[in-house]
Amino acid sequence: MGLNRRTLSPTAAMLATFAIILSACGGGATPAPSISTPGASGGEASASAVAAASLAPCGTVNIAVNPWVGYEADAAVVGYLLQQKLGCTVVKKNIDEQTSWQGFPTGEVDVILENWGHEDLAAKYITADKVAQDLGSNGNEGVIGWYVPKFFVDANPDILTAKTDPTILNKYAAQFKTSESGDKGQILDGDPSFVTNDQGMINGFGLNYKVVYSGSEAASNKAIQAAVDAQKPILVYYYTPNWFSSKVDLVHIEFPAWTPGCDKVATNIKCDYPPYHLNKVVSTKFATSGSPAFTFIQKFKWTNDDQNAVAADITSNGMSDDDAAKKWVDANPSVWQAWMP
Repeated sequence: MGLNRRTLSPTAAMLATFAIILSACGGGATPAPSISTPGASGGEASASAVAAASLAPCGTVNIAVNPWVGYEADAAVVGYLLQQKLGCTVVKKNIDEQTSWQGFPTGEVDVILENWGHEDLAAKYITADKVAQDLGSNGNEGVIGWYVPKFFVDANPDILTAKTDPTILNKYAAQFKTSESGDKGQILDGDPSFVTNDQGMINGFGLNYKVVYSGSEAASNKAIQAAVDAQKPILVYYYTPNWFSSKVDLVHIEFPAWTPGCDKVATNIKCDYPPYHLNKVVSTKFATSGSPAFTFIQKFKWTNDDQNAVAADITSNGMSDDDAAKKWVDANPSVWQAWMP
């Protein structure tokens, strides 16, 4: 996802420089943060802003932004409201999921707005090290799985029997072959940093397939669109909520249902992905800071449709993050006002 850049005031420029220096001192290849300051989007006076004046100073909020547009939509709306209604300085850091968790003990990250599982990271940073806290649901319900275009299912309905007989996929391996998968069928994954059990499922179900990474959500969507336009078979790793679902008609190929422990051995998995009740995670330092932003993020909760609407405006409609956020905020006051501290 691209950073939301704008012309900065001298104060904001100084803050931006300071944030970048801090990031560099932290080590690693963390991308330069995007800074938003109060009023940068033409600040609007409101009852909420007046009420915010009676709260403790908000300070700076460091939001991890993971590389898919749905998460960018989360950060767009939360960042916009923190800035406009609570007077916060918002720093968005475009980093992957694992790196986001590593930012909790260093102070580089205050909040993850959309966490997909990561029980191992939760065990380390929340349970063992106590440098992070689970802040509860963000309202989004996540699904990860294997998908094919509807036209393929219409022509080959028995592929849906994978829920009871996963090896049915081998019948169609030749149709999903590509130059990158060689003599095997291809399952097209996205960004290598995304949560994936695909290789373990291939091993566990005995499937004649190879995982090939597109490299990003955008690259996967481009490949899906090209296949649908040409009416060519494609098998993809896909997830919802996802704004792209309004552009193409995909069908989830279900496998035997997930049960606790069925994916414990990552190299040999004989079940589908679990359901994901997406949650927020914050640093313990941020949780105990007294910032009203903590209470706001604790209350933040919206639907898959909310997220998809903002994500579609950012992508299909070419809107900036702030413009897409403002459009949603203006249309949904009863939703976001419930998040105010």
